[in-house]
Amino acid sequence: MRFEILRLDDQQGSATDRLIADAETVRRLVAAAALTGERLYIRPCQSV
Repeated sequence: MRFEILRLDDQQGSATDRLIADAETVRRLVAAAALTGERLYIRPCQSV
């Protein structure tokens, strides 16, 4: 399964970066974001 990950701006909450990733990559990014306080919005990608 693939996921869309949006990094969110700390000030306004708007998306600053977009990434499509697999579940393992999402797990690593969430762990890193938890350590740094980075805000992420993650949702499943639509099937094509």
